[in-house]
Amino acid sequence: MSEILISTLQIGVVGFLSALNICLSISASLGNALILVALHKQTSLHPPTKLLFRCLAVTDLCVGVISQPFFAVFLLSSVTTGMNLKFIFYIDKLNNATSFVLCQVSVFTSTAISVDRLLALLSGLRYRHVVTLPRVRAVIICFWLFGILCGSIFFWKANISSTVAFALITFSVITSVLSYVKIFRKLCQHQLQVHPVPQGQPNGRQAPLNIAKYKRSVSSALWVQLALVTCYIPFLVVVMLMTCGRLRADKFEIAFEMAATLVYLNSSLNPILYCWKIGAVRKAAKDTIKQLNCCKSA
Repeated sequence: MSEILISTLQIGVVGFLSALNICLSISASLGNALILVALHKQTSLHPPTKLLFRCLAVTDLCVGVISQPFFAVFLLSSVTTGMNLKFIFYIDKLNNATSFVLCQVSVFTSTAISVDRLLALLSGLRYRHVVTLPRVRAVIICFWLFGILCGSIFFWKANISSTVAFALITFSVITSVLSYVKIFRKLCQHQLQVHPVPQGQPNGRQAPLNIAKYKRSVSSALWVQLALVTCYIPFLVVVMLMTCGRLRADKFEIAFEMAATLVYLNSSLNPILYCWKIGAVRKAAKDTIKQLNCCKSA
């Protein structure tokens, strides 16, 4: 009797997670599409920094359009009878491979944003010569190529690919933490050495770092990083417990699905964080929504 109740409860939880992932897929797709339009319109962000946020929004959009629907279908197939086993197998493989690629690119890009904010503080007037669009494009291309390579290897050697990815993600998170620690230490030590941009500064001249604007940009980047880490930690813990044999296979399945849903949730949270913490993006997003409403009413 208890086994029947547990089985019924698991079916109910999996069904709920499937429906939730469908809703999150829609919100991630629409939200990140809106953010991409808003980033295209606004010009206040430094172009290389804006490109990094664009890359992060693209990965989140791909999660909402590709990976999360695959995951929702896979969850639905596990509680639905009569579905083709070969179809379920390939859906699971596609979900794992695409999620593998996109999660890595998201983590790497988030780390690159934290390093970018650190370089903006350390480089001073040389920042715009150090962090340029061609260099950032090259870095982003490397992120995608490496993610696709690991995702391809995942089909043949899942253990090797997962180990390498886990090590690099851990290194990326540590790099981000050290970057923000360095930023806050520098801000405390050199608060008096960093002056605001004087009003009326000619556009053609390089100006000292605007400390108030810089703090806002660091705050927005830090919130994005915290959201990513918060959503990813439960998933990493579940995988580690299963690898160490501390979690039984029956409990691992439901815990894995819940933790994976939390990872996918990150793609829906990021657009909210952009609009909340980046005023120019919020204004551009509002203007875009108003334009869409006007087009509908016309």
